Amino acid sequence: MLNEGLTTMAVGMGTVFSFLVILWVVVAIMGKVVGFLNKIFPEEIKAVTTAVKTVCGDVEVAIAIAAARLRK
Repeated sequence: MLNEGLTTMAVGMGTVFSFLVILWVVVAIMGKVVGFLNKIFPEEIKAVTTAVKTVCGDVEVAIAIAAARLRK
């Protein structure tokens, strides 16, 4: 009975270990394939331009105060 349990455990752990090794190899290969494809077909990087408002107007301040009072 103990031998059957140890055999089942060894087969199960061997299966999981084999799957993880195969998964690791496939992920490494896919990383190299994607890196190679990025060199062939690079994506355009679009510059993001955002206008930052540095001075708040009276309306924004009033809205912020009203929102803060409503949360209490």
